[in-house]
Amino acid sequence: MEIRAALAAAQAYRATAQEALAARLAANPIDAEQRAAHGFAWVATTVAALEAVLDWLEAGRGDNPLDAQVATLAFAEGIGQLAGGLPMGQNEIFRPADLGIGAAARTLADACVDLLDADHAAMRAAIAAALAEGHWPSETLHDADLDAIRDQYRRFTETEIIPHAHGWHLANALIPDATVQAMADLGTFGVCIAEEFGGLGLGKLVMCIVTEELSRGWIGAGSLGTRSEIAGELIAMGGTDAQKAEWLPKIASGEILPTAVFTEPDTGSDLGALQTRARRVGDGWVIDGAKNWITHAARSDLMTLLARTVPDAKGYAGLSMLLVPKPRGTEADPFPAEGMSGSEIEVLGYRGMREYALQFDAMQAPADALLGGEEGQGFKQLMRTFEGARIQTAARAVGVARRALELGLAYALARKQFGRAIVHFPRVADKLAMSLVDFVAARELSYAAARAKDSGKRCDIEAGMAKLLGARAAWSNADAALQIHGGNGYALEYEISRVLCDARILNIFEGAAEIQAQVIARGLTAGRN
Repeated sequence: MEIRAALAAAQAYRATAQEALAARLAANPIDAEQRAAHGFAWVATTVAALEAVLDWLEAGRGDNPLDAQVATLAFAEGIGQLAGGLPMGQNEIFRPADLGIGAAARTLADACVDLLDADHAAMRAAIAAALAEGHWPSETLHDADLDAIRDQYRRFTETEIIPHAHGWHLANALIPDATVQAMADLGTFGVCIAEEFGGLGLGKLVMCIVTEELSRGWIGAGSLGTRSEIAGELIAMGGTDAQKAEWLPKIASGEILPTAVFTEPDTGSDLGALQTRARRVGDGWVIDGAKNWITHAARSDLMTLLARTVPDAKGYAGLSMLLVPKPRGTEADPFPAEGMSGSEIEVLGYRGMREYALQFDAMQAPADALLGGEEGQGFKQLMRTFEGARIQTAARAVGVARRALELGLAYALARKQFGRAIVHFPRVADKLAMSLVDFVAARELSYAAARAKDSGKRCDIEAGMAKLLGARAAWSNADAALQIHGGNGYALEYEISRVLCDARILNIFEGAAEIQAQVIARGLTAGRN
């Protein structure tokens, strides 16, 4: 059957699943129906990915024959999972029966029987063979400027990131200052900052392209801009005119490297339980408390810090966002600011910036540190940045997913067993072909979310879907590529060992997979509010 007809059947199935969940939530709170709700979120995300893949295929007008093969496999696998079982985790499979929609799943399977019953082994082998010959599916965005930006960042990544990234990772080194400056010279830190403040004034789609290409080299490089993205958006949307004039040009140029200081040791995603306090004293603020998992804290110059400034207000109402300048640390003295100390949290991957636990003991901030000059708005201000941050995280995942595929392919071409390259073995070819399918689906869904954001619409659901799928693709591609490497993949000297560790964090930070699923399910069944 044509995949457009298959998409219509999948969309009808999604509607049935949504109605079934809405009926359950009318009688029970969403936490009591968590498995059903999160399963529906995966259903909706899968269908959205198929929609994005079809849009990509049709935009290509059949110019690349590999595109149709990738799209066909994406639909066969996606609909197969919808009808049979969707992986929400390594040992968590959502079945239609979990939502009481087994009959609808059988209807979907019957409608797509030709697609599901077809033997796609030859197609997977053909895709792997095309990859082995250097062919890739289309990646043009049908815009010369956007394609030129991709080419520029791909060349930079090839020459400045990939040759060094694994060594930096093994040494747990910070991304060198010279590399940070080179990224700044390209405009990396001001992509979405308005031109009047020295930025490029471009949208989230460009941010996705830049982040994807840098993350393909190393997630640390792709993530370096995340803090600038968050700080820039916080200040642009919530700052006073003076704060915008003071900070945005310096962030855009890379003169100022910000860090996001939100998470606390025992709160996780429950930001309403934050305990760090900031109180007015004289002409400034005094900060006391502890923060955890703060990325790039030592080498940063500005903290966007979420603290409780209204102690009598419960939950989110008492939170405010502060712009707290600090001196940049060094290897010998990482936290020279008075009233601030920190210790490094050693991590498996996601290196290059380092993670820290921070302690504030009467640290001072200037009188104009309060973002927007208004107390109690911190949570709302932060929430407005979540969409962009999650879209960027999806783009980071896409870059990691591609690099994992590239490494698996290169090893499969070079490794000889039983007289031939292992790329010709069906189980290896299958891994490569399906890794490509997952990469394309995640990429196109991240672009769809970015376009939604650029259109000015609320897109928390689209951003959550992009991050949810992208994180799964990065992890599964890294796992498959390491398996292709066999025992060598487990050796630290091989790059895939780093990529696997880097991929794992994507399902946790910027809202864990369970949080994304909750956002998606709640938004689609209860409406956006």
